[in-house]
Amino acid sequence: MPIADVPPDVRLAYDTFGDPADPPVLLVMGFGAQLLAWDEGFCRALADRGRYVVRYDNRDCGLSTRFDDRPVDLARFVAAVSSGDIPGALAMVPYTLADMADDGLGLLTALGIERAHVVGASMGGMIAQVMAIAHPERVLTLTSMMSSTGEPEYGQSTPEAQAVLFRGRPADREGHIAAAERDMVWASRRYGDPAVLRALAAASYDRAYYPAGIGRQLGAMVLGGSRADALRELTVPTLVIHGLDDTLIAPSGGERTAELVPDAKLLLVPDMGHDRPRELWPELVGALAAHTA
Repeated sequence: MPIADVPPDVRLAYDTFGDPADPPVLLVMGFGAQLLAWDEGFCRALADRGRYVVRYDNRDCGLSTRFDDRPVDLARFVAAVSSGDIPGALAMVPYTLADMADDGLGLLTALGIERAHVVGASMGGMIAQVMAIAHPERVLTLTSMMSSTGEPEYGQSTPEAQAVLFRGRPADREGHIAAAERDMVWASRRYGDPAVLRALAAASYDRAYYPAGIGRQLGAMVLGGSRADALRELTVPTLVIHGLDDTLIAPSGGERTAELVPDAKLLLVPDMGHDRPRELWPELVGALAAHTA
């Protein structure tokens, strides 16, 4: 798998689909998930619509740079945030969403791409929003999928989904794969499939099992703050996609994003949770192809 050097000191693993002469689409993945979570079939379907698709591992995930020298005690971090000790929480976290946004743009630069359509899912949607806010000249269009604005009153998780998010998986391969079925709590109620979750967990474990990065990514996400004021001023053409079954980031997160961004389009998808079930790929790929046309 190719690796790109991104200044000042990050290396990002990535791969591509389609013709480099086609309009580029950068896919930004969410919290703790490797590029594999952008299913290869989904990427190829988008490439077949005439797009040059780039997916990559965020820092501290997969085969990209790991910040082992800055361990984060997840329990201490959550306790600090819960008690309102934001300075203490900030001191634990070595990077921000803005740094992660710069990584994605740096990858585009390394690939010789000046401007791209940027699609982010979950935490990746937050990163994509920051890309568009900070560097609108690099972002042709923005698609924020199953994400939110950083305002705590929108996009709240259900208690059940939050409990699964913060509950670690076993370190052994068999236990790790079996525990992936817990993610059904936020999957599409109609199309969610435990076998699909187990298969992704197995592929991710075998490719690059690295739970240590989760705390640092969580810190960047939780401490990202509200983007509401900046989103009100955003001029990048924006599509917001959110599943009505999403329990990890409630649909209000997507609705609020579309409300804030001038002229944003909102696509609320029935039978979609905090996932992209294969049965919905035609609708999702069609929406992305139309928005990036």
